[in-house]
Amino acid sequence: MSSIRTKFALMYFSIIAVVLILMNTYFLTQSRDIIFQSKKNFIETQAFFIASNLSTSFPTSLSIDGVFQVMDALDVTGLTHITIVGIDGNALYDNKTGNDKTDPNFFSDSVNQSLAGNDVFSSSFSDGAFSSSAFTPVSKDGGAPIGVVYVHEYDTEQGQILLRLQSTIQNISLVIALLSVIMVGFVTWTIMHRITSILKAIESVREGEYNYRIQVRGNDELALLGDEFNSLTDRLRETEEIRRRFVADASHELKTPLASIRLLSDSILQNEGIDTDTVQEFVSDIGTEAERLSRTTEKLMSLTRLDANIVTARETVDVRSVITSTMRMLNPLAESRGLKLDAKLDGGCFVYSTEDDIYQIVFNLVENAIKYNLPGGSVTVTLTREESEILLTVDDTGIGVPEPDLPYIFDRFYRVDKARSRASGGSGLGLSIVRATVQENNGTITAQRRESGGMRFEVIFPLYVSPQTDA
Repeated sequence: MSSIRTKFALMYFSIIAVVLILMNTYFLTQSRDIIFQSKKNFIETQAFFIASNLSTSFPTSLSIDGVFQVMDALDVTGLTHITIVGIDGNALYDNKTGNDKTDPNFFSDSVNQSLAGNDVFSSSFSDGAFSSSAFTPVSKDGGAPIGVVYVHEYDTEQGQILLRLQSTIQNISLVIALLSVIMVGFVTWTIMHRITSILKAIESVREGEYNYRIQVRGNDELALLGDEFNSLTDRLRETEEIRRRFVADASHELKTPLASIRLLSDSILQNEGIDTDTVQEFVSDIGTEAERLSRTTEKLMSLTRLDANIVTARETVDVRSVITSTMRMLNPLAESRGLKLDAKLDGGCFVYSTEDDIYQIVFNLVENAIKYNLPGGSVTVTLTREESEILLTVDDTGIGVPEPDLPYIFDRFYRVDKARSRASGGSGLGLSIVRATVQENNGTITAQRRESGGMRFEVIFPLYVSPQTDA
């Protein structure tokens, strides 16, 4: 928690720091350089203007009186110091009207450079003012210099403008920094509060509180995470309810035959004078209950194996062949109940599965159709090959399942009529196994009441065509 908050704050402050540094260095530096360039242009223009007039008036050498006359005639403004130096390095004219802090050594060196035919410029900013100097040689048509023009400007106005700009940027930086601290604190607290709510919810669910829900406002990723978490807890709650119901139903289904077996065995042991026929009847009942217990256990193991998604070796299975052998096996049961088994099977119906899976599906559907049929009724199995699918239907002429019960008939241990189902040996697991097996083989199964009475189950499988099968 603290680590995330710290990292987020450091990242945000780093970005703000970079922006503030740019504001306080780059913009000020650029502004100062622009002023320096402006000063250079102005000073050099003024120095060149004076030097041009002097070179026109004095083709060979400068004189004090002549320089004063020329300077009096010129309209030169905006300069704080003007000096005209002769060929011997002595000042012929000096007009200092403002502050000039030019270093004497720099002045002397610059005069010598200008007498050698070079222009010299310097500018600095200190104490809130720009100090700019220019040295320009006075020469006739590019000839040897006959003197040097020195001009200087000491500008406090633009210096103050730069200082005010610097102060303004600093104040803006302080405001931005303060607002950033407040914003980072608020955003960090908001995000951490929402994350803390999610973590608290996770801890509650981990302790088994599947009804716990969180409310994360907004439309961002955290809100989406909260919605996904609530959906997950809903599924966990449903799964937990199914698990508890499954355990309760399984315990009940196993408890009933075990209780019957114990009751029958106690009856035999506690009655010393019990006759042989009664003993045989009790033993037969014990065998019946043991068979029911065995069937329930096998079905539970099948469901567990399906839930575990255990991968089994699959192959090309001829559905028609499996149906034929399964109906042959169930035909005696149908005859004993006075029922008729019919089959309408297309050829070339192959699926990529196992014979055990297809047998499990067909056997459970047909056996249910026989058990819950009416005397003199019939069971019809139809297998149809379509363009890319295989349709398997099982129709019976029984009393069917009431409409309110149809959505639940594939649930584990669900029985429409518990008394009738128990009498027929049903455990409520057969259709659950059928649905799980169909889904494992990429198929779908539906159930509906027939208008003429009874039920219809439809199973759809994807048609499988291999090099060994004729499409």
